[in-house]
Amino acid sequence: MSQAAPLTIALPSKGRLKEQTEGWLADAGFRVESLGGDRGYRASLRGLPGAEVRLLSAADIASAVEAGDVHLGVTGEDLLREREEGLDDKVMLLRALGFGRADVVVAAPQSWIDVETMADIEDVAHLYLARTGAPLRVATKYMALTRAFFAAKGVADYRIVESLGATEGAPAAGAAELVVDITTTGATLAANNLKVVGDGVILRSQAQLAASLRAPWTAAQVDQLRRLVSVVEAKARARETAALRWPPEQDEAAAKAVKPYLKRGASRRSDGLLVPNDALFEVAAALGSAGVGPVSVTRPDYVFEAACPAVDALAARLAL
Repeated sequence: MSQAAPLTIALPSKGRLKEQTEGWLADAGFRVESLGGDRGYRASLRGLPGAEVRLLSAADIASAVEAGDVHLGVTGEDLLREREEGLDDKVMLLRALGFGRADVVVAAPQSWIDVETMADIEDVAHLYLARTGAPLRVATKYMALTRAFFAAKGVADYRIVESLGATEGAPAAGAAELVVDITTTGATLAANNLKVVGDGVILRSQAQLAASLRAPWTAAQVDQLRRLVSVVEAKARARETAALRWPPEQDEAAAKAVKPYLKRGASRRSDGLLVPNDALFEVAAALGSAGVGPVSVTRPDYVFEAACPAVDALAARLAL
């Protein structure tokens, strides 16, 4: 009897993104275990039997997910969006992960004191072409994102210079007048005497859990993914939630006191209430005013819900 095809997951093989991804998975109870030592490019995911992990560069993960070579991958949204137009026809972004943050931005020399917006860039590009007979040069690794953004902003008099090294150094080296690059704090751009154009943020990127719409999926693989995402979401939900309990004999009074909060994200349990952290003290005060007590507060490890909307949406797209 043949073994069922595994759910294939591509994870970062090196660097800070690898550490953050493995930490995120471990926090939810899944442990990445390399096969073949530290330099191996295959791994397993303890807690998700039957899954096959491939360790790739972030750029290769974007390519593999888009092409359908893997079912699932963790990589930057900037790399996914840069692949080509029509990403949503090939890839479904299941969950933003809250790490690997970087903005793709348009940056101009700080000496361009009158240039603050993309409209100013359009004016400068037109004047530059009239004066030199050549279009303004924009150094970038993000050619597709740049073309789409500049077109949306009405900037036409420019040409892209593909950057193969440190993009932020292109203006100082005389290779370009502008850059489109990623930044987290802006410090590297500032160190190279560049400033981010006011409305020049092309994409606020972060790591994404992305599913391929081109990969051959089975119902069993979707079920494996549902298990993974359900656990991850339950862990995230638990961090934002507190569980309140009160004496069972006071349940009637407690139910009346907490009723207004059920429309604000709280949910009843047989022995109490789950409440968002930001409403915890308010709910506790309402219970106290109703004479309910003592009220204890605990922090759940996981808060599972019956539905998994992200995976349900994927299953619908795949007709599974």
